[in-house]
Amino acid sequence: MTRIIGLAGWSGAGKTTLMVKLLPCLIGRGVSVSTLKHAHHRFDVDVPGKDSYEHRKAGARQVMVASGARWALMTELRTAREPSLPELVARMDPVDLIIVEGFKRDAHPKIEIHRAANEKPWMRPDMPGIVAVASDVPPPYDLPRAGLDDVEAIAELVLAHAVPLASIAWATRQEG
Repeated sequence: MTRIIGLAGWSGAGKTTLMVKLLPCLIGRGVSVSTLKHAHHRFDVDVPGKDSYEHRKAGARQVMVASGARWALMTELRTAREPSLPELVARMDPVDLIIVEGFKRDAHPKIEIHRAANEKPWMRPDMPGIVAVASDVPPPYDLPRAGLDDVEAIAELVLAHAVPLASIAWATRQEG
């Protein structure tokens, strides 16, 4: 049964840095993990001049690139709306755990990532679903907490607070 949890925090809080440390820790515990990252801006995973890039630029709605090591499917939205988190999750292969970075206003549980030097406000209570905190300072509210550099303790928070996908009453995404 696939479970889901998010890492939510303002830009510069260290979400990606934490994710890169957290993944090997969880995988080392025998947990199969996939990640889903929301980008707030136009991004491209393709390289100009490559065949797949040229196919997309010529108007293909989807381009699949495959090799003996990996495959990737790129979908051009063009005028279509951005898919919701539940729609994206539904396209992923089954794993033990999906960790979402971004989609902070969606209904899944989230661990707030907070770094004092970032000088940003705490997310809770304004953001729904914050169930725990990873920070370098104590939060102004009472939730389970791990130090921002204590990857093992954060892994414990992730495993303790991730919920089955089927248990989430998905709400319409307001912003990423």
